Amino acid sequence: MIVGLIVACEVGFWVLLALGLTARYLLRWRRTGLALLLCEPLLELVLFAVTAFDLRNGAKPGWEHGLAALYLGFTVGYGHSTIRWLDGHAAHRLAGAPRPPKPPRHGLARARHEGRLWLRTLLASTVALALLQAAVRYVDTPSAADPLRSWQWTTLRIAGIHGLVALTYLLFPKKAPAGR
Repeated sequence: MIVGLIVACEVGFWVLLALGLTARYLLRWRRTGLALLLCEPLLELVLFAVTAFDLRNGAKPGWEHGLAALYLGFTVGYGHSTIRWLDGHAAHRLAGAPRPPKPPRHGLARARHEGRLWLRTLLASTVALALLQAAVRYVDTPSAADPLRSWQWTTLRIAGIHGLVALTYLLFPKKAPAGR
């Protein structure tokens, strides 16, 4: 049930985003478009509530509960920037706004960009870890919480690997091609 809800939330995210941007730029219904975009967090609240309700009703904690926590963390860390990025591109293509700037490709500017992305991953990981820890404490039997602890380690590995990748952009900056 939880996996189906995660899929439904992801599909709902993109459907609401498409409807919001369509209303905003094609139909020129700015308030309706904004209202649709502001409905996005409701999907995550539903997922959070259903996951908590599932655990409260005695469901054995499993990988799907950990995946729900990771999904919620990712949404907190990257949801707003994803919406803002797509809004900029929709404004450019559908409303004649200037083209959004591309991320830097070289040097320290690229390292800063990658560092900001890693900070988003760190935020997402922190939220996921907090939700997972709350679920571990919520479950009375320590051995039953093992799948949730496994997701905590997975979350830490994701943040660590992304941090190492971001660090490589600082330690080994890509040089701009000659003539630029």
